[in-house]
Amino acid sequence: MNSQRVCVIGAGPSGITAIKNIADQNIDLVAYDYNSDVGGNWIYNEDESHSSVFETTHIISSKTLSQYEDFPFNYSVSDYPSHEELRNYFQSYAKHFNLYKFIEFNTLVKSCNLNSNKLWEVITEKNGKQKKELFTDLVVCNGHHWNPRYPNYPGEFTGEYIHSHQFKKANPYSNKKVLVIGGGNSACDVAVETSRVSSETFISWRRGYRIVPKFIMGVPSDVIASRLTFLPVRLKHFLAGILAKIAVGSNKNYGLQEVSHNFGATHPTINSELLYKIRHGKVKPKPDIKMFEGNTVHFVDGSSEKFDSIIACTGYILSHPFFKNELIDYSSGPVDLYLKMFHPKISNLYFIGMFQPLGCIWPGSEQQSRLLAKALTGDWVRPKNIKKLCEREVNNPHIRQVASSRHTITVDFHKFMKELKHELKKAS
Repeated sequence: MNSQRVCVIGAGPSGITAIKNIADQNIDLVAYDYNSDVGGNWIYNEDESHSSVFETTHIISSKTLSQYEDFPFNYSVSDYPSHEELRNYFQSYAKHFNLYKFIEFNTLVKSCNLNSNKLWEVITEKNGKQKKELFTDLVVCNGHHWNPRYPNYPGEFTGEYIHSHQFKKANPYSNKKVLVIGGGNSACDVAVETSRVSSETFISWRRGYRIVPKFIMGVPSDVIASRLTFLPVRLKHFLAGILAKIAVGSNKNYGLQEVSHNFGATHPTINSELLYKIRHGKVKPKPDIKMFEGNTVHFVDGSSEKFDSIIACTGYILSHPFFKNELIDYSSGPVDLYLKMFHPKISNLYFIGMFQPLGCIWPGSEQQSRLLAKALTGDWVRPKNIKKLCEREVNNPHIRQVASSRHTITVDFHKFMKELKHELKKAS
């Protein structure tokens, strides 16, 4: 190819800011998305699909810390926006910056391969027809909340058994006895919602989780936490843990396992209703599961219960099915990318939004996209020691977390934003 041509995979919150920043540099680009509109996970659909939001989903970070710098939320948007408000926001962003002309919707990316000339051969499928295109650069923004991860327990459960990815509304669980597995944000939201209609709802935790209310003294809790950003990460998290403990008290007051790790060692669960529901008898805590036996679940404390339905809220697999595994496979970690975006060996491959902050993703994606645009134009130059920098990120994460596949891409929101902006200042 005689000219630069960029392929962007995905038009969700990370994809659209990548498209916008690349287009700002007048670089030829094409974006592919499997949906019929921009918005990614935040396009609610009652049928099982790409979307991982359900009927009543609200974001867990406040609007103050969940907006693009160059496109703020309207003042009328909720403190914690709903999926509908977010869908409108992302689609308004795409219209405002005239991004739709770059996106081919209802298109599945089947494969991406580097040819002998180091060009990307991208095969897509739309309406049953495949085509192959060549690109100088590839930008991956396919998200990481779409390929469900199921827990592995002995035995077999013979009742209804689904992942939270399939959960769309609570009504189907009316008068049913429900078990929710997990202590993260989705699990606690699902437990709260099903408890409104079920005969009984139980929630099973394998360890203690830290519950943080959405508001502290009438202010969004992440806004309160942001006032501590001048402190080192460890001290900031230490103080945040104390504040969270003061706000809700000890887990044992709610019949839940105590937290045995430092603040930040797992993603805190932002929820103001679960503890209320537990103390009102609407959600009943259980420890980890020992085994399944028919429609009976045996727990590690020796108790057992029969259930109609189980909803596993156990996270997602980091997945890139369009790559051959020998080229890219981050499903079990580690993720050795500089600034969570630059590959140590493949200089024309970029990832946007493939990180999990203790906060919101797309403000960081916006900064990554600005740096991406500078890299594409040559205004920012890849470090010569990029392989060592990738290794350093893996071995020295912002936060030491509990060892699990869920925690391979965690960053501290404010520190990550600062690192990206520092690199942007280096650009000519």
